[in-house]
Amino acid sequence: MKTHSLSTILVILTVTGGFQSCAPVFSELQSARMVGKGHFEMTPLFSTVSAADENETEHIQNELGLQAILGLTDAIDFRFRSEVLWIEGSDYSDVGLIFGLGPKLKLVENRIALSLPFGTTIDGAIFYNWEFQPTLLFTLPAVPDKLDITISPKYIIPFCDDCQNLGAINLGLAISTDLSKWALRPEYGRMYDFGEKGHVGQFSIGLSKTFGKGEN
Repeated sequence: MKTHSLSTILVILTVTGGFQSCAPVFSELQSARMVGKGHFEMTPLFSTVSAADENETEHIQNELGLQAILGLTDAIDFRFRSEVLWIEGSDYSDVGLIFGLGPKLKLVENRIALSLPFGTTIDGAIFYNWEFQPTLLFTLPAVPDKLDITISPKYIIPFCDDCQNLGAINLGLAISTDLSKWALRPEYGRMYDFGEKGHVGQFSIGLSKTFGKGEN
């Protein structure tokens, strides 16, 4: 492997992230389950992100945010997500704000869904470096109503000059005594540039609570 591969990855992220040396947000923290018509799910979340090759690993950023999912019908959810991120080595006044939203469509009940989020970086009143992240969610209900395992491959398409498309895959769990009401969501994922070696890794943790009409 070339010794400059990790620095190459960081240059790519500077271009695609839209904020000084930051990586695109690519965690999911959801499964193929639908929230359901008239229901609403809230998930506070935290992520830590690093770039790595065969020789070294470098921490890039931390992310703190909130994800909200509204059940429009039993087959269509709408997700909103907002996160603040801060770069390794910067002070806490130097933060970026990421905003995303889009639908999730049921393909196979509780097993397969398609998420179609658009996202952008916000600087004051300016929105820039939009991205589209089509994502498939494959969920295995390992223990009924108590444990889901979800694999979520995605394709990251940035709408900016000189930006490269990226690929990512996440592996997440949903752990609960009753998944229709709440879930603890640990997740690990990797993002790749198709023309470079090495990867960007993220570990995330979220806690979901579902609200709605009547009892779940």
